[in-house]
Amino acid sequence: MENEEDPVKRQQIVDARARNISHNVRCLECGSQSIEESQADIAVLLRKLIRDEIRSGKSDKDIYKKLEDQYGETILYAPKFDWQTAGLWLSPLLIAGAAGGIWAYGRHRQRTNVHLLALNLTRGIPLTPKEKETMLEILTPPPPQGILPSSPWWTRWLSN
Repeated sequence: MENEEDPVKRQQIVDARARNISHNVRCLECGSQSIEESQADIAVLLRKLIRDEIRSGKSDKDIYKKLEDQYGETILYAPKFDWQTAGLWLSPLLIAGAAGGIWAYGRHRQRTNVHLLALNLTRGIPLTPKEKETMLEILTPPPPQGILPSSPWWTRWLSN
């Protein structure tokens, strides 16, 4: 009885592995479906190829490598992270970091320009500390009160 169950179990294991691999492989004809979901001729052939490779004893990694070598990296839903794709994967972080840096620099410059202006005005003029403090109070713009109509849309959204 075990001899009869053994091929059935092996076939179930092959089918399970093949389905798992097929869900991670993009159909070349459809593009938006995996080869497991697609009924295109190429998808049927690829499913058969995967099952044949499993039966021949290849590992999942070897099968993915063979598919990638034959059809290119776009056949896999999860492309590998390497130097070629690093710019694509990291570009949102780089753009956000650059925007944050520009914003921080602008804020820093806005706050320090008033002090530089006050120091340039008082250069060569002897002022007491009280007079210098009063001058800085006059020249420093007040903090923004509420949301200005000319402010960016996201500041109005964030304040709600």
